[in-house]
Amino acid sequence: MQRNSDDETLNDSMGVALPRRDFLAGVAAVSILANVPFGVMAATEKKVQSHPAGSNFEMTTIKTKDGTEIFYKDWGPKDATPVMFHHGWPLSADDWDNQMMFFLQKGYRVIAHDRRGHGRSTQTWQGNDMDTYAADVMELTDALNLKGAIHIGHSTGGGEVTRYVALAKPGRVAKAVLISAIPPVMVKSAKNPGGLDISVFDGLRTALLENRAQFYRDVPSGPFFGYNRPGAKVSEGNINNWWRQGMMGGAIAQYECIKVFSETDFTEDLKKIQVPTLVLHGEDDQIVPYEDSAPLAAKLLKHGTLKKYPGFPHGMPTTNAAEINADILAFIRG
Repeated sequence: MQRNSDDETLNDSMGVALPRRDFLAGVAAVSILANVPFGVMAATEKKVQSHPAGSNFEMTTIKTKDGTEIFYKDWGPKDATPVMFHHGWPLSADDWDNQMMFFLQKGYRVIAHDRRGHGRSTQTWQGNDMDTYAADVMELTDALNLKGAIHIGHSTGGGEVTRYVALAKPGRVAKAVLISAIPPVMVKSAKNPGGLDISVFDGLRTALLENRAQFYRDVPSGPFFGYNRPGAKVSEGNINNWWRQGMMGGAIAQYECIKVFSETDFTEDLKKIQVPTLVLHGEDDQIVPYEDSAPLAAKLLKHGTLKKYPGFPHGMPTTNAAEINADILAFIRG
């Protein structure tokens, strides 16, 4: 900060001239706020919040039959078409911020939850399996009484959507979207010769055990968003946000989820799904390779539509949000 010769204005670090009295007033305000108890500030902030009539912005939880608390967000008019988002490993509902805001502004009711053991939900040491994930979704959709909903899942969340939609009660689901999703099955076997060797997933488990914090920096700064590709436009914000979400969850649940997303076979689930399902996948996905996932899943679906994106990475809902959002919206409206 530099003082001008007339002593009446001050220059901030970006060269913007500020009237001296305004600068001093700002300093005084910061000093006052620093001595106000946080609870008083929060209460005051809550009083001035306002939202359009008929819309609801909620951040709350439900308790499942086994006592697990599932955190969820539920924004928008309750009578609007519900769009529910299912996040990937090891993230949280926050990974859908862009999509939730986009579809909220288009008039939809948007819901996203933190899977058990992830984000703000209970850090479970048991029940970390795909059947229980889907059962949790069923309890949540029952509690919210969602009907004619569109369910959108990314990566492991795509597996969760597949298992849930295959089992959902009549009338609960209208359409589904699988993005960079794990179905039919990731791990290599006699039935799935094009899959990834088990050693790949063993490596993930080892890295998580040795240094979870560093591991959760390496994944987003490298293959997840394709930032290890030549010429990639790296976003430190995306990397930090991925790390933040991962570290919010429980280590044991995230460790066990590696087995879930790598070894769960969704072949029969895909065959059971009756609703129109859009399958979106990037051809440069380094986490869930394209050739052994999306084309196979689309073939197993009765009403599946496949769209591939040349050069897009696994994290394309973040890196290429505009394109993905537009394609999902067209599918929902179609």
